[in-house]
Amino acid sequence: MSRVARAAAVAALAVSTVIVGGTPAAAASWPNPSSSQAVSQTIKVTSGTYDGGLKRFYGSGDLGTGGQDEDQGPIFELANGTTLKNVVLGNPAADGVHCLGTCTLLNVWWEDVGEDAATFKGTSASQTMTIDGGGARKASDKVFQHNGPGTMYIRNFQVNDFGKLYRSCGNCKTQYKRNVVVDNVTATVPGKTLVGINTNYGDTAKLTRIIIVGDSSRKIVPCQKYKGVTSGEPTTIGSGPDSTNCLYTTANLTYQ
Repeated sequence: MSRVARAAAVAALAVSTVIVGGTPAAAASWPNPSSSQAVSQTIKVTSGTYDGGLKRFYGSGDLGTGGQDEDQGPIFELANGTTLKNVVLGNPAADGVHCLGTCTLLNVWWEDVGEDAATFKGTSASQTMTIDGGGARKASDKVFQHNGPGTMYIRNFQVNDFGKLYRSCGNCKTQYKRNVVVDNVTATVPGKTLVGINTNYGDTAKLTRIIIVGDSSRKIVPCQKYKGVTSGEPTTIGSGPDSTNCLYTTANLTYQ
């Protein structure tokens, strides 16, 4: 087995370890890619699983601006039913990963988030996007953007130096009810918000086993509520747990 394949296997095993007794698992170490690949045109995963072997992929040409402009192309585009695993996205990362329906991201890492780390698109209310393992850092705005309907699962993940870990689109031309489930996530300051949802469209956010590191003043907002719109800008309308939209209690948060 090659060194890259061996490292990928070990990392995949680490993120798939069963967690017993409800105790959050320790965050995995950031990978050290042994090679890098420039990407000038989006890599389209049309079926099955794309295993990157923990290689670093970074944007070049039209994908190499590293800015925050909207409508950038992604490094990877995942068709409905596909999986991306063991990938490191370097700098510049363009618009990261686009998921066009149900998809899975296993052990995917973003060293320096571009516009967004990953965007959930599609049109089916039953579709799911699962992010299992990995991590993201240096996200000046959002890590995960939810534009289509359905449910996003973020688990066994770490994030630091971020604006929002998750945002249900605040001003998409077509709006939907969206759900997010965040479990066993470690968030390290600086950071602003874990999840942002549109309560006027019935969004829900369930938070369990969240570890927040370095936030002694409790500035990171676990669940921010917005009034979403189809044009213009959304407005903030509160934050904090409830029994309808922001589904968590203080027992689900651990500060270190």
